[in-house]
Amino acid sequence: MSAFRSTPPTSTSRATLPRAARRLGGAAALALAALALTACQDGKGLQDEGAATFSDSAVATPSATATPGAGSGSASGSGSGSATKTGSATKSGGAKATGGDAKGSSDPSAEGDRVACNGSNTAVTVQAVSRPLNHMLITVKNTGKKNCDLTYYPVLRFDEMQWAPAARKDTQPQAVVTIAPGQSGYAGALLSAADGSGEGGVTGHRLTIAFQGRTPHSDGGASAVPSLPAAGVYYDSSLTVTYWQQSASDALGS
Repeated sequence: MSAFRSTPPTSTSRATLPRAARRLGGAAALALAALALTACQDGKGLQDEGAATFSDSAVATPSATATPGAGSGSASGSGSGSATKTGSATKSGGAKATGGDAKGSSDPSAEGDRVACNGSNTAVTVQAVSRPLNHMLITVKNTGKKNCDLTYYPVLRFDEMQWAPAARKDTQPQAVVTIAPGQSGYAGALLSAADGSGEGGVTGHRLTIAFQGRTPHSDGGASAVPSLPAAGVYYDSSLTVTYWQQSASDALGS
C-alpha cells in the first residue's frame, strides 16, 4: 500500500517549473525585443532611404518640368510680343500707304495719276459719217486705270502713204484733252474735198494712227491700227485732221 501511495510534489519542484518557464519566457521576450529592434532599425533605414529617394525624385521632376516650362513660356511670350510689335509696324506702314493712294485718287488731275494716251492703253475705232460730207470720226477710249492725255492731234497714215495730213489750226482746244478710264476722246478727219478739187484720190485699206508726246511731233508711244470697212476708205490730197477734242460734236464741227 505504501509503495503505491502518491507522493505530493514538494515545494521546491513546484517553484522550479514556474521559474524555468519564466526564464524561458524572458529569454523569448528578449529575443523578440531584439528582433523587433533590429526590424525597426532596418525598417527605419529602408524607410529613410526610400523616402529620400522618392522625395528627391518628386522634387526633381516638378522642378525640371517647371524650369523648361517657365523658360519656354518666357521665350514664347517674348517672341509673341516681338511678333505683335512687328505686325503693328506692318499695319501702320500699310495704313500709311493706303492713305497715300487715297490722297492720289482724290486728285485725278495730279501729274502722277496721268499718263499719255496711246495704242497700249486705249481702244481706237474709226467711223465714216454722213455729215459733214466725206468726214470720218476717230474715237479713242481709255482702257487703262489712270487718266490719260491726248496731246495735239492724231498722225494718220494710210497704207504706205509718204506724207502726213495737216492739222486744222482752228480746232486746237484751250487745254490738253484728258480722258478718264472708260471715257473717250475724239478727232475728225476730212477725207476728200466735196467739190472734187482734191488730187491724187486713192482708196486706203489699212490705217495707222500715231500719238504725239509732250512736245509736238515727238513719239507718244504705241500706235493704233483700227479696222477699216472692207471696201476701204477713199481720200485725196485734201485729207486733214482736227486736234483731239473732248466731244464728238466738236471733232466733227457740228
